[in-house]
Amino acid sequence: MPAATYRPPPKPIPVQTFSDHIVRTMVLAVPVMFQRAGLVLMIAVGLIMTGHAGENEQAYYSAAFPIHMSVLVTGIGLLLSVTVLSAQAHGAGRALDCGRIWRLGLISAAILGGFCTLIMLHGQMLLRLFGLSEDLAMHGGRVLWMYAYGVPAMLMYVATTSFLESIGRTLPGFAISLGANAINVLLCWIFVFGKFGTEAMGAEGAAMALTITRGFMLLAAAFYAMRMADHAYFGVNATLSGFLHNIKKLLRVGTPLALANGLESVAFALVTLFAGWLGAKELATFQDALNLNAMIFMLAIGVATATAVRVANAVGRGDQSGLRRAGWVGAGIEIIITGLLAILIVAGCDIIAGIYTSEVEVQLILVAVLPLVAWVSIADGLQTVILAATRGVADTVVPTVLQGISFWVVMVPLCYYLSHIAKMGVHGLFIGIGVAVFVASAMLAIRFFIHTRRVILPI
Repeated sequence: MPAATYRPPPKPIPVQTFSDHIVRTMVLAVPVMFQRAGLVLMIAVGLIMTGHAGENEQAYYSAAFPIHMSVLVTGIGLLLSVTVLSAQAHGAGRALDCGRIWRLGLISAAILGGFCTLIMLHGQMLLRLFGLSEDLAMHGGRVLWMYAYGVPAMLMYVATTSFLESIGRTLPGFAISLGANAINVLLCWIFVFGKFGTEAMGAEGAAMALTITRGFMLLAAAFYAMRMADHAYFGVNATLSGFLHNIKKLLRVGTPLALANGLESVAFALVTLFAGWLGAKELATFQDALNLNAMIFMLAIGVATATAVRVANAVGRGDQSGLRRAGWVGAGIEIIITGLLAILIVAGCDIIAGIYTSEVEVQLILVAVLPLVAWVSIADGLQTVILAATRGVADTVVPTVLQGISFWVVMVPLCYYLSHIAKMGVHGLFIGIGVAVFVASAMLAIRFFIHTRRVILPI
């Protein structure tokens, strides 16, 4: 668009009332909530279809999940720095730096994605080392091979949507998520069940469908970013001046975030392995329940993303009271949303279990454990929103330590004790998770309260 006719968007402006904070947080959060839920829905589609594709296919899909998500979520942690730094730059009126930060994020995502792919190609060996049965390790490793090639595209997509969200462009990610889910459902149905003359691939087909879909998502998001009307204003094509300075800032903010995500995801991977040691049915049940928890968690992630952006914007413009209010308003919104969803899950346990699987044994365990999962999800979402608020002020090291304590000192040993020593099975796993996320929520809330009592300056 010619410079004479284009007017750059206004900088974020301060707000004074709680109602203003609520409205602005929800305007940012709702599209992100559905976009993030759409990412989990794509995994849920594979989980559900494999649950109706034959005995143990869902268990094979579940066996690959811990390693897949551990490497992916760790990489995403590093790229969360794109949101923080770009939002602070936008709030401070340095729009050109936003696009530069995005492109550095893309480079980081491509390099990190290649490394993650190499790890996942050794999936069979890793699953054997983790003590899964030969059947689960062999088939789960094949699923990991299918996942591996889509990881770089997924990380580059996250870098792109993080940039867009940091400048208030949340609708493109939502639209892409809708289209991607339609593509994934079709491809998953074809590859899992062998439609239109293709071979029925079961769990491997579900993973292949997701990998292809992730490529589409990256292309769509990058196309939007490069073609949006104000791409020049936000430095999408600007020279990468200050390369070393900006990459140092990305690593400074992103490395603790990657470590925090890695600590959490690897801890959950271990808990998933504890479920695998209980048996194939228990592993499938745990993954079904965890997927439902993840669906709710992604709605909380939407609130968390909006909270981080609004806190970071306030830091950029020097609004000290505004950044504190933005953090606490985000926490309150999360409690209301996840609390309402918990009530619905408790009321619909039988229906939900029937959607996830047709295996009767798995259904029976799932119906019994879902009420517990529903209430655990409230504290799980709360800890991620408060963590996002601390990230908005670029406070990353201490929250990472607090998360490490919650998930490694509390969750991992407690889950093992309750599930295997106390013989509580899958119930014990979710009780352990619930205690850990409650501890994380409490410690992070105290940290945010104490840290934001002093003056916060932009990075």
